[in-house]
Amino acid sequence: MTLPAQVASVRRAIRRLMTRRLSERTSRPFSQLLALKVIAEEDLLTQAALAEHLLMDAPAVSRLVDRLENDGLVKRCAGENRRCVRLQATEAAKAEVAVLREAAQWVDNEAGRYLTPAEMQELNRLLEKLRNGLTQSHEAPEGACVEPVEAPR
Repeated sequence: MTLPAQVASVRRAIRRLMTRRLSERTSRPFSQLLALKVIAEEDLLTQAALAEHLLMDAPAVSRLVDRLENDGLVKRCAGENRRCVRLQATEAAKAEVAVLREAAQWVDNEAGRYLTPAEMQELNRLLEKLRNGLTQSHEAPEGACVEPVEAPR
């Protein structure tokens, strides 16, 4: 199985677990909780940046933010100009974000049933290394040579 297929498979399994766990604590969809978490952690964020982060198109993010705003979890604030609206999580959003964090911690604990603490630490290290490497190589100017990072021995 290719790396993209393996990562996608693990992502689906994690999302199923998260959704099941979240359904016990909230009726809010996973995508809304994820958006709230991003908005809360980034403090003020534009809808365009949120769309980029969530890999969603602009109209879908606009509808998602409309729902969150109607529920009193997000407010739109004036930005640098009329076209730039910034998003801010409200106090009410904190409880919803906490539910998502608890579910993520629960999934970490579930993974700990199958991996030792050392394996979890190594998996985190390898995933971070891969993310950094892929990000660097993608952001490098065309024709630039990106030195691979050697694994510790």
